[in-house]
Amino acid sequence: MPTFYLDIETTGLNPKKDKIITIQYQELHRNTGKPIGELKILKEWKSSEKSILETFLKDSRITDDYPFTFVPVGYNLGFEHNFLRERCALHSLHPVDILNKPFLDLRVCGVIMNNGEFKGSGLNKLTKKAGDGSQVPLWYSKKDYVSIEAYIKNETEAFTEFSAWLYKELPDCLKRFKEQG
Repeated sequence: MPTFYLDIETTGLNPKKDKIITIQYQELHRNTGKPIGELKILKEWKSSEKSILETFLKDSRITDDYPFTFVPVGYNLGFEHNFLRERCALHSLHPVDILNKPFLDLRVCGVIMNNGEFKGSGLNKLTKKAGDGSQVPLWYSKKDYVSIEAYIKNETEAFTEFSAWLYKELPDCLKRFKEQG
């Protein structure tokens, strides 16, 4: 069961009118959450939105019938789900349905670690991630692709560090929980 960090960047928050400008993914070690593969960044500005979607669908095989071919791991995967589903449909591509196959959304851990509060549980509030992505559309409009790529690399590093920490710490939490029972 290969797990993959999955994230996208977009020109806005509305999947019906805003487009996907990057799709990034990286294989993670199944038992540690640490990155074991190279970070792949598909860039719309080097081809087109349809082209990066086609490349992602082909390379990831996320739409295969076998549900464990590509198991996405991310932070707030509902955002990726909505965009990938809507934008694939717009381009007459096979729809991606992240939330009805195996996936791991670490946002749940972030909310619980933030005392059950959604506000303040963003990845940038819990890790060394710089910013919240709101600058990406502005950078894109200015063709500042270097800043977008730097943001993606920082976000990926922050996410994978958080993921690896959770994989290391949570088994001990389970052990302590069972010992109390």
